[in-house]
Amino acid sequence: MDLTYKILLALPAVISAITLHEVSHGWVAYKLGDSTAKDLGRITVNPVKHMDLIGTVLMPLVMIVFTGMAFGYAKPVPVDVRNFEHPQKDMALVALAGPISNLIMAIFWMLVLVISLKLVPNGMLGDALQYMAGVGVIINIVLMVVNFLPILPLDGGRVLMGVLPFKWAVMFTKTERFGFLFVILLLFTGILDKILMPMVQMVQKNLFSLFGLG
Repeated sequence: MDLTYKILLALPAVISAITLHEVSHGWVAYKLGDSTAKDLGRITVNPVKHMDLIGTVLMPLVMIVFTGMAFGYAKPVPVDVRNFEHPQKDMALVALAGPISNLIMAIFWMLVLVISLKLVPNGMLGDALQYMAGVGVIINIVLMVVNFLPILPLDGGRVLMGVLPFKWAVMFTKTERFGFLFVILLLFTGILDKILMPMVQMVQKNLFSLFGLG
């Protein structure tokens, strides 16, 4: 299976993981009273509406070429907490929706993998489905685990804000300006990999075991 073919097979799984993650944020925000994302046309499965040239296109392609895996991000869905009845709690629920959507998608791709292994004859179609499903499982697990890190502006940081006492939550918001740089630092020093990989492997192992593939 050559590199171009792998990229073409991986892109639907990667783009859907990133897109639906953002859609889930917007949808939950809308249900809780904030229509900002809906008014801007961001509650849509059209990936073009969510694409970031670097995070959604270039980063996944570069990672597939150099590591065989893909990771990326989309433009964050805008949320106006002033429209929420309970801003602190509701924002936590909006943040939680992203990683939960990735868990649901990981389960979906596991189903595709099981079906392709058991029902699709060996050959080009079976190999393609298995590769796409495998990418879908791992990209969604990685996105879920990364976003659960309790660091702003990641979803885990916003969930943590929702459970902290208000005074502490206000203090915690001041760390957001440094959060992305902190994540980049952890990534390039290899610390992030040491933190994430055991969690990613644990989730992956449990999912495979749940579907009888462990």
